[in-house]
Amino acid sequence: MMTETESSVDVPEENVNYAAFRDLCSNNAEYFCKDTTENGQRLYLSFMSMKDDIDLVLPLRDSIESVVHQYDYDEATPGNGYRSFLKILDSAIVHGIQVNKKVCLKRDSVLFRKSSITKEVEACAQLMSSVHTCLKHLQVLRKHSAKNELFAMEHSTPQDLIRLTDDINQYCFYGRPLGFQFTESIRGPLRFISLSMAIFSEAYYSDGSMLSKATNSVMTTTKYVSDPEQRAKRVVNIGNNADVDFCKAFWFLSESELMQYLPSIVAPSAAICKTINIPTEPITLNVNGKEIDIPIPMSHIGSKSVHVRLISYEAREGMVGEGKNTKMEPPSRGLLIHCHGGGFVSQSSKSHEVYLRQWAKELRIPILSIDYSLAPSAPYPRALEEIMYAYAWALKNCQLLGSTGERIIGAGDSAGANLLTAMSLKCIEIGVPTPHGLFLAYMPTYIGFIPSPARLLCKLDPLLPFGFLTRCLKAYVFGSRLNEKQNGSANGAISPDTTESFEEISESDLLELQAHKSPTSEMSDTLTYGSLTSQTDDTRDLSTIKEPDFTGSDTSQKFDLLDKFVLDSDTDTDGTKIAVLKQESVPATAAPAASSQFEFSLQGKVTSFVSKLRGRMSNLVQMKSSSSASMYLDVPQNPIEPEVYAMKPTDPYISPYCASDELLKQLPPMKIFTVHLDPCLDDCVSFAKRVKNLGNDVNLTILDGLPHGFLNFSLVCKEAYDAAKQCAHQISDLFDLDSLSPQT
Repeated sequence: MMTETESSVDVPEENVNYAAFRDLCSNNAEYFCKDTTENGQRLYLSFMSMKDDIDLVLPLRDSIESVVHQYDYDEATPGNGYRSFLKILDSAIVHGIQVNKKVCLKRDSVLFRKSSITKEVEACAQLMSSVHTCLKHLQVLRKHSAKNELFAMEHSTPQDLIRLTDDINQYCFYGRPLGFQFTESIRGPLRFISLSMAIFSEAYYSDGSMLSKATNSVMTTTKYVSDPEQRAKRVVNIGNNADVDFCKAFWFLSESELMQYLPSIVAPSAAICKTINIPTEPITLNVNGKEIDIPIPMSHIGSKSVHVRLISYEAREGMVGEGKNTKMEPPSRGLLIHCHGGGFVSQSSKSHEVYLRQWAKELRIPILSIDYSLAPSAPYPRALEEIMYAYAWALKNCQLLGSTGERIIGAGDSAGANLLTAMSLKCIEIGVPTPHGLFLAYMPTYIGFIPSPARLLCKLDPLLPFGFLTRCLKAYVFGSRLNEKQNGSANGAISPDTTESFEEISESDLLELQAHKSPTSEMSDTLTYGSLTSQTDDTRDLSTIKEPDFTGSDTSQKFDLLDKFVLDSDTDTDGTKIAVLKQESVPATAAPAASSQFEFSLQGKVTSFVSKLRGRMSNLVQMKSSSSASMYLDVPQNPIEPEVYAMKPTDPYISPYCASDELLKQLPPMKIFTVHLDPCLDDCVSFAKRVKNLGNDVNLTILDGLPHGFLNFSLVCKEAYDAAKQCAHQISDLFDLDSLSPQT
């Protein structure tokens, strides 16, 4: 029976978990203090360490809790990086109680495996010690921050403050307790991702034949599954040392053959789910009688087509790509412009399709998701230029998207949210109407290496480790310039003809990943156009967009144009017939492929999936450079190059937080959605406070228990699914179609 042990520290009555944790540690320590075996003494020392840490951490907790309200967005929305670490501390205490109770219940059993439980208890002790260290660093950050400001911008350089955190033991956050701070249902997927990262890194950075890599993969899988400490070491070192190419390759696995079929199987069906290639031709918008020329994207990689994906739960009149025998709904009065996340360096609309299909069903509004070019081959401002161009194209061609364009809302997550906000600022600058509202999820608003409490979360985040974050931001801001400078380039400039457009989502990639027939559509997943601008009046006044601008001649032109881009068939390596796009040079009179050519047998699907996934993994592994191949990840290195420390971009189109009051005042209504455990939380809170103080209509929502990027987990986590639905409700509020005058 457990004995009562008096606490030497006053524990607030409302925090009974702290007292219970300390009592459990004391009880277990007393039990094992006389156990002279090696494991017995290790257990005793671990329990005493946890007991000491709880005594040391409570004064720090009280100190932070007394001032944490000063950093909130408002009284109704408590949340900032300081509160996040208080929540992490609470979660660590709950985890510690569970471990202690497990020992108490089993320590007298003949089946008690002392060697196994010792590792778990030691991991818990290391966790408590690391959380204690984090709280000490928060006190330092407060001293280097202006009053009520979350970013540390005074008295010290960023590198000094970042180096202070080097004593944090990151390994404990990625081992046995991994995901302790998140809701229970998402811990399994997070462990799977960490395990996959460790295994993938072995293949990515190893030399030899594919056979030897496959053999090693089996061995390393067993090692990382059975030994969480080895997995933690590998994952932390990957996060600190792996280059941006590894980040891109690993995250790009979400574009695999599995993800191609998954949305159509488990997500809501979509009548239309098409990739459109928009040629970069001159666009002129007529706004209140003034003609505005939209710049063609040219930075870094020259003129290349812009890829977008149209998703609609219902086929609507005028919508490009609708099936001939599909029931047509009237054009929607709204249109959602979406930009995906991925750290500016990876992913596409395809990897975000799961929750986009869910939104399309709940909103009953067409969604146009923009696949912008990716850094480092296409760094700033390329993505912004493409998003601005695609947005302007959508304004002119909304009828092709099944919308009247009466209400256009922008929605983005992470990097995509940053780009949408920057696009809105650019619209204000050049005189183009902004979207009627913005929905922004876990958005970085200050792209600079300025520490804040929430950014310290990168030291323990399983999805966005510190090294990944720094390299992604460096790739977006600097691109290939640093590498070229180091290789002896005269001026560090990037030649358009020495880089490739859309590096990770090239046209060939899109054809490979998306040319299969959608089970819910009669046409291919990809549409290529020789020209789209001919279908609309170049001088159309955007201020008059209320209803579809259809005439008999326009409609016939549209269908004549679509007839030029029919589908052909091809044969996969296993003999399975697949649907592919004809090349643009194919004559306009080419006949459509027979419907039977689109039919896949179950055996063919499975065989094709295995074949293409194997090839995709092989291609990704081969993407590494020779210098990366020789990298030894288990040697600790500095995760940040010296040049990056000095990165403090004040360009508002990189860091919207740095925009002038004049620009920020003109932003449309915004709903900002984030989570307490998001490394970008302080970015969201600070930006929302500044915009609100200027008199803008802004709403901030902060949820518990979910990670950065939770929208991509909506199929595997109930809380993430519910959060995605909540996002859809907020987007619906921004559309506010009921308040508009009814169509005549």
